[in-house]
Amino acid sequence: MVFLHKVQKEEETILHNLMQFYFYEFSKYLPNMKLGVNGAYKKIELDHYWRDQHQAYFIKLGDEMIGFALVEMGSLSSSNTIQEFFIMAKYQGNGYGNESAKKLFAMFPGEWEVTQIEKNKPARAFWKGLIKEVTANQYKEYHENGSYVQKFNV
Repeated sequence: MVFLHKVQKEEETILHNLMQFYFYEFSKYLPNMKLGVNGAYKKIELDHYWRDQHQAYFIKLGDEMIGFALVEMGSLSSSNTIQEFFIMAKYQGNGYGNESAKKLFAMFPGEWEVTQIEKNKPARAFWKGLIKEVTANQYKEYHENGSYVQKFNV
């Protein structure tokens, strides 16, 4: 059973380290993504995940970190969104991503929006299958600017 651990500001470096694996995996879909001269992918700004409407979570299996999720909670006029979501390769295909995403949906009920870049077919298959399941196939999907977007309520 997986659980979500809310990332604390003092754990930001750990999140950045874990994100290196995510960027590595994602780089096969975005050829412009390159390592910096220091041998690492560029860090993204995470400060807003400790304030405002943003949350960062480590996905853990027991004591082991197996992924992360970055979420933006919607307001009355906007949807909750999955900003980034990652399960380490050796844990993919075991249902941990499904379980983690369902926990996020339960934590923040309401309207959701999930986006995948067009080239990332595994992510699109994962999210479409999960969203079909949790919504009984009641969702909207559209294609925009090279990405697929699913909108739904849970």
